[in-house]
Amino acid sequence: MSAIEVHPDPQQLARAAAGHIARIAAEAIAARGRFTIGLPGGSTPRLLFTLLSNLPWVRRIDWEHVHVFWGDERCVPPDHPDSNYRLAHEMLLRNVPVPAEQIHRIHGELSPAEAARTYEQTLRTFFPEDTPTDPQPRFDLLLLGLGDDGHTASLFPGTPALTETTRWVAENYVPRLDSWRVTLTAPAINAAAQVIFLVSGAAKAEAVQAVLQGPLRPSAYPAQLIQPRAGQALWLVDQAAAALL
Repeated sequence: MSAIEVHPDPQQLARAAAGHIARIAAEAIAARGRFTIGLPGGSTPRLLFTLLSNLPWVRRIDWEHVHVFWGDERCVPPDHPDSNYRLAHEMLLRNVPVPAEQIHRIHGELSPAEAARTYEQTLRTFFPEDTPTDPQPRFDLLLLGLGDDGHTASLFPGTPALTETTRWVAENYVPRLDSWRVTLTAPAINAAAQVIFLVSGAAKAEAVQAVLQGPLRPSAYPAQLIQPRAGQALWLVDQAAAALL
């Protein structure tokens, strides 16, 4: 089951997302002494990253107790223009006091299979109570986007990673893009304590409608695979993206 919040424009959408992040961070740090967040790629989080790195939001999060991860990565070096890490670093992480050792990037410069194995080992070391038979990388929050084709993270329609049931991280070849990605798998995403989709723009309206209101066709609309076991996924969408709901 999913909850939906519709906001008038991308700016108010970003402010709403920042508010949720600050609240979840405060609750996690109070309860466990740390906040674990997985960041998305794509263009939608740019406004959010800018907000979080400036007043007043930068002071509303105890960055020294934040651990940063990613939901997926392109198979490129960290300084490449297409790198999800580079986007987050330039727009957010270099502007906030997160200790460098608490930034856990996906090493996209490695071979796809090695990058996936390395990142999965990072997660299994960080979440040591978890077992291979029950994927439970219990992120406090995973932020996800949505592509106009219904993909999320790098779970693209018709690709092999959609059927993964035991691995937390998979290398995934995307024929439409003729490129490799490294992505969290659906079981790993669904183990998160909270999942928030951040979706903006009229180009996403058909995908939003199909994922949320259409028949269950996860091979065509992979975002339908995301059903967190701990509760709801929260969809934050702007008015343009929600136009067909």
